[in-house]
Amino acid sequence: MSVNFDEKLLLSQKIDPDFDEPLLNQILRIAIYDEYHAFEFYTQVINKFGAVTPFVNIVEAEKQHYTALLMLAEKYQVEPPVNDWAERLEIPNSLIECNEVGVAAEIDNIAMYDHLLMHTQQADIQDILFHLQAASYNNHLPAFRKAVARASHASAQSASNSPMDQPANSATDDLSGKMEEYKALLQSMMSGNIDQAELAKLMSSGNMSLIAGLLMGGLGTLLFNNMSNDSNDASSTDATDAETETTE
Repeated sequence: MSVNFDEKLLLSQKIDPDFDEPLLNQILRIAIYDEYHAFEFYTQVINKFGAVTPFVNIVEAEKQHYTALLMLAEKYQVEPPVNDWAERLEIPNSLIECNEVGVAAEIDNIAMYDHLLMHTQQADIQDILFHLQAASYNNHLPAFRKAVARASHASAQSASNSPMDQPANSATDDLSGKMEEYKALLQSMMSGNIDQAELAKLMSSGNMSLIAGLLMGGLGTLLFNNMSNDSNDASSTDATDAETETTE
């Protein structure tokens, strides 16, 4: 298979003004390559686990996304990147991990479009990029976030029914602890000292993707609940966390 001449650029998802390729070409190639990534990952999850939601609902949307971008590439005579993701991907062994990867991928996608739009001058390209970003933010990210929340809730319920000596609310306690751990980071973001792209990078590995997904869908609510209840006792905090999970 052919190798993308700008592979480093494509993987970075960042425009490079010094790169020997017009900005318009970089924008479209980066966007197409990322949509290829989402489509191939979601397709392989379905191949491994069957027609599971939300992957089966989102995968066709991702195909429509890269198709719309390919039409723009044809219009502006930009050579599309080679889709080599099928050979590069490794699918996790559990659905909850796949959903966590979906959360992180959609957050990165949203941040990527923020960056690309800052360098886009053509109105038709701007329209498509805004449309694709909105689909990720309003549809795909919430779907993956809810899937993770449901799995976490089911895990907590299973633990509560287990004869083993385990706390019934261990999953909730773990999430609450991580929220506390990253509160300073969240405060920095809200004060404007950290941008969305940097936050996504910091939260794109392991269980941090779970925290990122829960935050992005209801950021204001979660911050308010966690930062305003610092002085409450432990039982009040547990009740607030349980209410937040139900809302998600």
